[in-house]
Amino acid sequence: MSNSQIDDYDFSTGEAGASSTIPMEAGQIKKGGYIMIKGQPCKVIDISTSKTGKHGHAKCNFTATNIFNNKKLEDIVPSTHTTTVPVVSRQEYTLIDIDEEEYVSLMDDAGEIRSDIQLPTFPDDYANKIKEIFNKNEELLVTVLKACDNEQIISYKES
Repeated sequence: MSNSQIDDYDFSTGEAGASSTIPMEAGQIKKGGYIMIKGQPCKVIDISTSKTGKHGHAKCNFTATNIFNNKKLEDIVPSTHTTTVPVVSRQEYTLIDIDEEEYVSLMDDAGEIRSDIQLPTFPDDYANKIKEIFNKNEELLVTVLKACDNEQIISYKES
């Protein structure tokens, strides 16, 4: 194929192909790991495994909490069956500003600024604590957790 033929293809609309979840065998998920339960990204807080039943599968009973609102969820999956695990990432930003609608302006280490995240709604008074410290002209570093196309500030520290 010549270069002129390659130039005829438009690659600009291709998706990166990154998925928000990945498959994993239920028996491989550990306490402190992540799992999708009822379409929600969760952190596993307890796992109990039953003995092999009459159909030949041990069952994993997962107790987990939603990583964004801490609600407790449970699921039972045969240990050899595949379930889904959320792809979770953390990014630290410097808090630059908070607007009237509680959207925050955040700057990363490269100096890029983003303004598409609101103050967290969980726990209840968390947003007020962040605003209170920010209004004292303290420099704040916030950690944003990302999973399943959702992003939320999960922690902060004064720098």
